[in-house]
Amino acid sequence: MTEPPAATPGGPGGAEPPSPSEARHGGGRAAGAAGRAARVTGSAVLIVLTCILVPVALLATWVHDIALDTDRYVSTVSPLASDPAIQDAAVHRITEAVGAKVNGPQAAADIADWLQSQGLPPRAAGAVKALGPQIDSAVDQAVTRAATRVVRSNVFETVWTTANRAAHQAVVHALTGEGRGAFEVQDGTVTLDVGTAVERVKKELVDAGISPAAKIPDVDKQMVLFQSDQLAKARKGAHLLDVVGNWFPVLVVVLGAAGVLLARHRRRALARTALGAAFACLVVAIGLVVARRYYLDHLPPQVQSRAAAAAVFDTLLRFLKVSLRTAVVLGVVVALGAYLVGPGRLPVAVRGASDHTADSAARWAAARHITTGRAGTWAHTYRRSLTLAALLVVVLVFALWNHPTVLTILLLVLVLLAVLAALALMAASGRAATPTPPSPPGSGPSADDSRA
Repeated sequence: MTEPPAATPGGPGGAEPPSPSEARHGGGRAAGAAGRAARVTGSAVLIVLTCILVPVALLATWVHDIALDTDRYVSTVSPLASDPAIQDAAVHRITEAVGAKVNGPQAAADIADWLQSQGLPPRAAGAVKALGPQIDSAVDQAVTRAATRVVRSNVFETVWTTANRAAHQAVVHALTGEGRGAFEVQDGTVTLDVGTAVERVKKELVDAGISPAAKIPDVDKQMVLFQSDQLAKARKGAHLLDVVGNWFPVLVVVLGAAGVLLARHRRRALARTALGAAFACLVVAIGLVVARRYYLDHLPPQVQSRAAAAAVFDTLLRFLKVSLRTAVVLGVVVALGAYLVGPGRLPVAVRGASDHTADSAARWAAARHITTGRAGTWAHTYRRSLTLAALLVVVLVFALWNHPTVLTILLLVLVLLAVLAALALMAASGRAATPTPPSPPGSGPSADDSRA
């Protein structure tokens, strides 16, 4: 009988088991693949979080620096004292508060009766009685003129600043529970006390000979600034944003930097992070436009002027809108810069054309004995490091700039481009001044090639 084949170490299939070295290499590859997958996943999560949190960080900065800081709030709204819409609303409210009413028909009748008792013909006395509505109109016009003079004077600027400071302290107390305002915020309605302006108008009316104005009783002297039913509900969120307002933007920058560093293709990750953050800020900016339209279309009866409400809304949110626009432009600029330093056909062509232009300029200057000397050679040798240093300086200036705007970004970009252009010219001059090393033997054309 034939003996059955001996069992092989590899089992029924006859395959050899992996050696310990191969097993270690296979486990290492698996661990490496798992590590790369973890890095890619972590990078993606951090980049998405950064894009979402950038507008939140800007909102936190706005709440901390403007909305809940009384001094900055007052300095922000102070120019509104000269805004035509605010002045018109103030004239209307002060005129209502003064309420200097003279009973024109009764006064005209009394004058007519007295004149008639003195011998005035009845027809003429009837004509005097008919002047009652004109007397009412004249008094109303006098009140309006006096209120307009007060509102357009320096008195109203002082009243406006003082009233806004007191009202804002009440808003801060309502939103954070800290501090105490002179007025309470009721039902989300923020009012300003214009009593000083009312008293000034009364005095001007008395001085002008309208004596009934001296007997005007104390009335409601509050001017509604804005109203929102969500003011009381926003207390927790406003307090949280106020607490994190100082360090939250720094945390977002750290998250974004970590996401870019973990990515396999960091240049692409930087571009995507910048564009994602810009898109998120653009969405929030569009949301503010929609919110403004909704707020003005649903003004409560307490807010007497749509134009004044629009002016207040725009002024309070101006810093936030500027910050969002700045973030959008910054994101686009960073993404464009990351693209232009990449290996794409267009970036390579742009850089090549730039270097060619710089070389042409350097040769033209060298032909006329215009050189940069050692500085050009130094710039040629350390051009990459100098470019990186210039970029870091611009980034540092932007980070330290107090409330940068779109104009700030454009200015810094122009400065950076000018510095890079100067470096390119100096490096080109250094290349032109550096002697070309001789070709190694055998690299030149052979004798046979020369004869050919």
